[in-house]
Amino acid sequence: MFANGVDTLSDAELVAILLRTGIKGKDAISLSRELLSRFGGLRGLLSVGIPEMKSVKGLGLAKITALLSAVEIARRQLKEEIVGKNFLRDPKAVMDYLYSAMRDRKKELFKVIYMNKANCIIAEETLFEGTVDETVVHPREVLKSALEKNATGIVLIHNHPSGRVQPSREDQELTRKIQGICHPVGIKVLDHIIVGDNQYFSFVEHNLLL
Repeated sequence: MFANGVDTLSDAELVAILLRTGIKGKDAISLSRELLSRFGGLRGLLSVGIPEMKSVKGLGLAKITALLSAVEIARRQLKEEIVGKNFLRDPKAVMDYLYSAMRDRKKELFKVIYMNKANCIIAEETLFEGTVDETVVHPREVLKSALEKNATGIVLIHNHPSGRVQPSREDQELTRKIQGICHPVGIKVLDHIIVGDNQYFSFVEHNLLL
C-alpha cells in the first residue's frame, strides 16, 4: 500500500486490513475472500447487519465493529459533502449519498433534506424507520422538524427494500398531506424521492407534485 498506493489493493486486501487477523487455518486475506464470496462482493458484505455477521465463523465483535465502523465513516463523509450544496445544481452528490445510505437497507427509512431560500442543504436526518414494506410517517413531525431548522424547502426521501421504485397510492397520499400541512407556513415540498436498487423515482420528474 505504501509503495504503490491504497487504490492498488484488492477488495480482499482492503477488508483484510479491517479484520487485522484471520482464524485458525485461515489468514486474514483468505477470510476476506470467503466473506466477499458469501455476501456477493463489497456492497453485499457492507450492507449486512450484525446478526448476519455474527453467523459467520471467525467474525467476532472486534471484527464486526471494524467493518461496520468503516461503512458508517463512508456514509457520514458523503453526508457531510452534501451539506451546503445547492440541491438543484448538484443532484449527483445527493443521490450518491442516498444510494449509499438507503439502497441496501432491509427496512424502510424516511429521510428529510432541509433547505434554505437559496435551495442550499442545511441538514438531513432520518425521521422515521419502519418495517420491510412500510413506514409510519407523521406529517406534523415533518413540519415540526422543518420549523426547528428554519427550512423554507424540504425534500422527502424513503427507500423501498424490494428495489422497486414505483410509488404506491399511500406514497402519493402522504406527499399530498405533507404538502398540505407545510404550504400554509411557507415551507415548500420540492420533491419526494424513492430510492431502490441503483435507481430512484422523483415525483418532480414524473409531474406528481401539485
